[in-house]
Amino acid sequence: MDSISQNVVTILQYLLPGFLAAWVFYGFTSYPKPSQFERVIQALIFTLIIQAAVFVEKAIFLKIGVLCNIGKWHGQYEILCSTLSAIFLGTLFSYFSNNDKFHKVIRKIGISRETSFPSEWFGTFLKNVTYIVLHLKDGRRLYGWPIEWPSVPDRGHFLLVQASWLKDTEELPIKGVESILIDVRDVRWVEFMEKTWEAQNGKEKLKSAAT
Repeated sequence: MDSISQNVVTILQYLLPGFLAAWVFYGFTSYPKPSQFERVIQALIFTLIIQAAVFVEKAIFLKIGVLCNIGKWHGQYEILCSTLSAIFLGTLFSYFSNNDKFHKVIRKIGISRETSFPSEWFGTFLKNVTYIVLHLKDGRRLYGWPIEWPSVPDRGHFLLVQASWLKDTEELPIKGVESILIDVRDVRWVEFMEKTWEAQNGKEKLKSAAT
């Protein structure tokens, strides 16, 4: 029984850097957390990459040690390197998952047509920074600038500022309200407005500079 417990502890210690990298990744992105089994698989994959990185780091430090004596390689150094490598790896994966740069290159060379984003919903809101119109299930339409929005389409809230109700072709500003929170479950669909406000702001800046 003691040997089984010791083996479990050893396995967990081996997987900890992978779990740390996964924890950093899910902390910095909007990807939904997978099942326990998938988490273990991801930890194994991350651990494999981290172990390879630590092997390279150890070789580099030993090579430097031949030229310049900086001390002996101890187990504590390996733990430190694996921890730092796990944090760096999780942050690196988060960076590319949040900006689609890696998948953009992959799409260009024809390997995949997927994006780095967790869903079309997430990618659309990230790429379309503009005013939106929320079509509510009761038939009303709400116009405003989204400060926050749900990462998934089935739960969460929209936080709008400069909000107005739209009635036919008339815009009715909501006076005395700084922001408004709308449950995504009350929304039927979302319209992303053309960025005409950018051109308007540019004209106003030119006028103020001229005066």
